[in-house]
Parts: sequence; structure tokens; C-alpha cells
Amino acid sequence: MLSSLLLFTASMGALALFPRLPVLFLALLGGTLAKLTFDPAMQAYLGDRVRYERRGLAIALTEFGWSLAFLVGVPLAGLAILRSGWSGPFSWLAILGAVSAIVLWRILPGDGPPTAGSLSLAAGLRMVARHRSAMAGLAVGFCISLANEMVNVVFGAWLEQAFQLQVLALGAASAVIGVAELTGEGLVAGLADKLGKRRAVAIGIGTNILAALALPVLGISIPGALLGLFLFYITFEITLVSAIPLMTELVPEARATVMAGNVGSHSAGRSLGALIALPLFAGGLWGNTLAAVGFNLLALFLLLRFVRE
Repeated sequence: MLSSLLLFTASMGALALFPRLPVLFLALLGGTLAKLTFDPAMQAYLGDRVRYERRGLAIALTEFGWSLAFLVGVPLAGLAILRSGWSGPFSWLAILGAVSAIVLWRILPGDGPPTAGSLSLAAGLRMVARHRSAMAGLAVGFCISLANEMVNVVFGAWLEQAFQLQVLALGAASAVIGVAELTGEGLVAGLADKLGKRRAVAIGIGTNILAALALPVLGISIPGALLGLFLFYITFEITLVSAIPLMTELVPEARATVMAGNVGSHSAGRSLGALIALPLFAGGLWGNTLAAVGFNLLALFLLLRFVRE
């Protein structure tokens, strides 16, 4: 976690000092790598220290950082750009990254030296690959992210085509999505540990299927479209956040490897979704929502058939 924060700070700091296109490319690459490294390390750390019966709450609380950063950080970054140009936010991001690293170093207990029985990367990968529930869980993550991307990539174009209100509608949709994510994380914090993580994931997938089917029907007006997007994103957030604590306990001996694989499976799902969502949208939103339903049904089958809590 500390290494990730230092990489993020160095990337943002370099861009603040040298606001050039090549540096922008390298800084975004470094910042993204830092994020993708930090998340599984944090989730594995919590998995090591928070008992499973309370882990849904712990993971959901960390996920509030993501949606709050979206709701608060994006407008503040916009103000910094207005005042200082396109590179304005990056000095603040570097400062915040450095402060976060210091706070993390001072507050969180260290891991201690590796024990003699610590797994190597190769051994961890072999252990995960032989674990049917873990591999099914990774496939579920791939499918739900792929399903979400069917709508995530095209909703802006859909709103523009349907209502000719690109800037206004996208701004309202962004606010709706941010509120949906916060609400979904709050529901997971309160309910996932009581319901059981596997059951919460199944409920999330099932309701996301219904929300995908309702989206084109509700989208005959701007309020209906925004309501449909809210339902789609809140149900996806419930699914996503409930799945994280479930994954942390499938192979406790290789927890960090599983969580890194979980991030990778979601990234792969989003990548493939980005490739196929736009061609599907050529036939209208129904093609995307039906594809989302299909991938979610596959995820639900894999979860109920192969994943054991």
C-alpha cells in the first residue's frame, strides 16, 4: 500500500512539475498502476485483520472513498483547471498522495517480516488455479463487469441521442451515478454481513438484471432515464462491493493473489465490454441491456453452482 501511494505521489508530482504530453502519458500510467496495486493490497490487509463476519462492513466503508472522490474530487479538479489550467489538479493530487502515505505509515500496524512458510507468487497462482470456488469467483467478477460496461460505455451517447441534452444530461447522470454508488455501499455496509456475502452478491446480480431490462422502458423521459441509471448502478454497486469480502476468504492462504486476480478479472471484463458495447449500440440500447442480462445470468449461474462461502 505504501509503495502504491509513493508511486502515485511521484507520478502526479512529476506531471505538476513538467506538464507535457509525454509526462502526462507516463503519469497516468503510473497513477493507474498505483491504484490497481493499492486496492488488492488493501483488501488483503483487511482480510488478514478483520474477521469474516464483519468484513462486509469494513470493505464497504473503504469503498466510500471511491464514490466520495467522484462526487467531491471531480468538481474540485474542475475548479483547479479553471484557475490554473489543465495541469492544476496534479500538484494537489501529489500533496494528497504524500499525506495519505504518511498517515498510512503512522496509523496502520506493519506486516512484519515474511515468515518461512510465505507463498511465492508461482505457488500462490497454482493454489488459486486449483481452487474451483476461487476460479468461479474470478469468472463472476469478469462477467458482472462486462455486463456493467454494456451500459457504462454508451449511456452518454444514449442520453444525447434521446434528449439532445448532452452536457446537462451527462452532468445529471454523473450525479445520479455517484449517489447510487454511495447508496449501494451503504446498503452493503448494513446488510452484507447479515445476509451473507454470497447471498448479497446473488441478490445484487438478480436486481441488476431487472434494472437492465427496465432501463430502456423507463428511458422515455429524462427523469425516467435517470431513475433507470440509478437502479442499474446501485444494483451493480451492491454486487461489486459484496463480492469483495466474499473473495477475500475463498483462499485465505493466497489472499493477496486472489484479490489481485479479482482486480484483473474486473479490468478484463471492462476491457472486453468497451470493445463490444459500441457495436451493439448501433442497434439501440436494447442490444446492450440484453447483453448485460446475458452476462449477468452467466455470473449468477457460476456463483450459485460453483462458489462456496
